[in-house]
Parts: sequence; structure tokens; C-alpha cells
Amino acid sequence: MWEVLTGFDLALLAAFIGAGLLLNITPGADFVFVSASGISGGAKVGMAAALGINLGIVLHIALAAAGLSTLLIAWPLAYDIIRYAGAAYLVWLAWQAWRSDGILHEGRAVRHVTRALRRGFLTNVLNPKTALFIFAFIPQFTDPVIGPLWMQIVVLGTIFLSVGLVFSLCLGAAAGMFAHVLRARTGLLSRLSAIMFGGLAARLVWD
Repeated sequence: MWEVLTGFDLALLAAFIGAGLLLNITPGADFVFVSASGISGGAKVGMAAALGINLGIVLHIALAAAGLSTLLIAWPLAYDIIRYAGAAYLVWLAWQAWRSDGILHEGRAVRHVTRALRRGFLTNVLNPKTALFIFAFIPQFTDPVIGPLWMQIVVLGTIFLSVGLVFSLCLGAAAGMFAHVLRARTGLLSRLSAIMFGGLAARLVWD
């Protein structure tokens, strides 16, 4: 594994890290989900959602290394099934957020954090675009001369994951701090979270 890591051209590796950072900064489904979670539940919930999102990315990287992501390309029906399941899940989250009073009551904090972790994981896994993106993006930086393709994907995927994890944790914490400033308007925060989740569902279906 170390031989593979040191085998990468430093300029190419720097370009990969820069591209990964840029992709994380650009608002997308994960960006919006983590922000909405932080806004609705506070910094801890936002960071838990970020961790869940990145656990989903771990699964996608493992599937990409195994070559299983190609099934989504070869079998369009599988892509559509996962896509619509993800959209339905996001609609359900939007409905839950809309009905919520936005207040994290005493004794519910741990349960809320655990739920955010689980929701982040499921939201990411149920987005086939994430799998296709990882499978299309990471191999562009591989080189057959360096070593086995799957090992290069694991190494590059770990780097991509590390950059994304740090950024998304900071995003979740920042969103939670912003929510704390507006905590007096809990109803507005819940509606805002619901709209963001609903927008993600629509984007997943119509993009």
C-alpha cells in the first residue's frame, strides 16, 4: 500500500487533492444535507450527519475498488430503483422536518445524533450519482504502472474521504452554530430544513 502511495506523481497527487477539495466546497447533495441537519439540530447533529455521509462514501469507494459500481451503468433499472428510493427517503425526511418544532428537548440529544448519523449514511448510499461520480473521478488519477488498480482506488479514495470528512465536519458544526443564533425562530429552521430536503429529492429525480 505504501509503495502505491509513494508511486504517485506529486503534482498529480496535489491536483487530485485540490480537485477533491473543490468538489467538496461546491454545494451539492451532501453539502445541503449536512447544512440542513446542522440547522435543524445544532452542531453535533450536523457533524453526525457529516460522519454518516462519509461512511456512505466509504461504501462507495469499496464498491468502486471491487468494480461493482459498473453494474449501475450496465443495468439502468438498478440506477432508477436506487434513485427513486433515495428521493422517497428525502421526501420523508422533509415531512418529518416540516412537522418538527425544531427544539432539541432534554434527553433526546443522543438519539437525535444517532438518527442524523444513520440518515446521512442512508442518504449517501441511496444516491447512485455518488457511486457513479466516485467510479468516474478517482480512476482518472490511477496509473497501471504504479500497482493494482483496486489498491490505487483505495489509496486515492482514502485521501478523497479524508479531505471530505474534515470539510463536512466543519460545515456541519458551522451550520449548527448558525442555527444557534436563530434558535428563537425554531419553526423557521424546521421549515428551512424541510425545504432543503425536499429540494434534494426533486433534484435527485429530475437531474
